[in-house]
Amino acid sequence: MGRLISLTPEVTDLLAQNAPVGIGTSGGKDSCALAFAVLAHLREIGHTGPRVLIHADLGRVEWQDSMATCRRLANATGAELVVVRRKAGDLMDRWLSRQANCRARYINLECVKLILPWSTPSMRFCTSELKSVPIANELAARFPGRTILSVAGIRAQESARRAKAPVAQINNRLCRKKLGTSGLDWHPIITWNTRDVFDYLAECRFPLHEAYRVFGSTRVSCVYCIMGSTGDLRAAATCAQNQGIYREMCELEITSTFSFQSSWLSDVAPHLLTPDQVARLDRAKEIAKARAVLEKRIPKRLEFTKGWPTFVPTMAEAELLAGVRQEMGVLLGIEVKYTTADSVRARYAELMAEKRGADSSAVVVPPVSPAEMQYELALA
Repeated sequence: MGRLISLTPEVTDLLAQNAPVGIGTSGGKDSCALAFAVLAHLREIGHTGPRVLIHADLGRVEWQDSMATCRRLANATGAELVVVRRKAGDLMDRWLSRQANCRARYINLECVKLILPWSTPSMRFCTSELKSVPIANELAARFPGRTILSVAGIRAQESARRAKAPVAQINNRLCRKKLGTSGLDWHPIITWNTRDVFDYLAECRFPLHEAYRVFGSTRVSCVYCIMGSTGDLRAAATCAQNQGIYREMCELEITSTFSFQSSWLSDVAPHLLTPDQVARLDRAKEIAKARAVLEKRIPKRLEFTKGWPTFVPTMAEAELLAGVRQEMGVLLGIEVKYTTADSVRARYAELMAEKRGADSSAVVVPPVSPAEMQYELALA
């Protein structure tokens, strides 16, 4: 039967010991089905330990019906609902601050290429910082001295990555020496398919989130998700409550010149943009293309690697990089520092000295070696 929940001996033992159970819920179909299934299992085995539903509020990038659905879920299951948030602001705040920080890093030659503000499928700080960390912090603080089960509704059918996820694994974020906590991530519905989820919620007579019922979305996460399909992005844009954050996200696309996905979110519902945004969008796209062309001129060996910077560029490399930075400053309308070969080389030496804990005010730029001279001749 596809709807049996998945267990491991470790999970079974912890449940027998009445370990605390924190059930993550976003308001989406999977987490709602998860809550009903896990709580039914806890009743069946006579588990008497504490259990809570826990929702990570993403702020203005979240569907407004998500919180309402989580509250309905709590009422339907009789479980306590706990809401957590990132203390430094919501996800939109995180993207905006990242944009400012990345722009400052480029100006100060703390990176070679401009860095996009958005999270990406391979760099999901949106999940780690806005969900995983606040949830782990709350569970550890709430259940000191305990081994905690943090439950998530991921399913193997969703992606190749999730297909490799185990039923249970150690959650290092729950391991706190001061609080005496440890814990496991548990994925009880990992084997369920989409039909199982919808059928089970129908049996539970639980009304789905409006994203499915009213607007035809196939998933619930952020209103506009970095992994959302074009169809889901368009569905979200038809909800009047989502149109303010749409314009705010499109504004960040325009000002950063980085598209939200491989394509531009601004093209999903251009009729929702302000006249000013429409007027600036084409220029932003032109700048994005010009930026990519400029950055292709940077030699591969100068690109970011672990421990960057690990060497001072040759004069030829520094001159090339300085030229790219000059043009980038003009293109973006920003004042960029280190726009001469000598200043670029001095900056690299300074950064390397800082890494070593040396006095950067006394940095001596190394002379160009014979090998570098040959390298420069090859570049010429």
